[in-house]
Amino acid sequence: MCEDKMFQVSSSNIQGVGYDEATETVCVRFLNGSLYVYKGVPAHEFEGLKNAPSVGSYLHRNFKNVYPYERIE
Repeated sequence: MCEDKMFQVSSSNIQGVGYDEATETVCVRFLNGSLYVYKGVPAHEFEGLKNAPSVGSYLHRNFKNVYPYERIE
């Protein structure tokens, strides 16, 4: 899945983000060790997340309550 393609990000809450284009799945690893996957995310939305000035704010604004997600770790 996408956890083997993680990018480090500068965030007070998020360690890294990854994307699997084939399944349109975004992985988000938090600093507390938890890993969430968001499903059905278009590539441009992942690029926006990865390059956002505030990754946490972008995630909250553009992903939560928009894409289905689950905690897998």
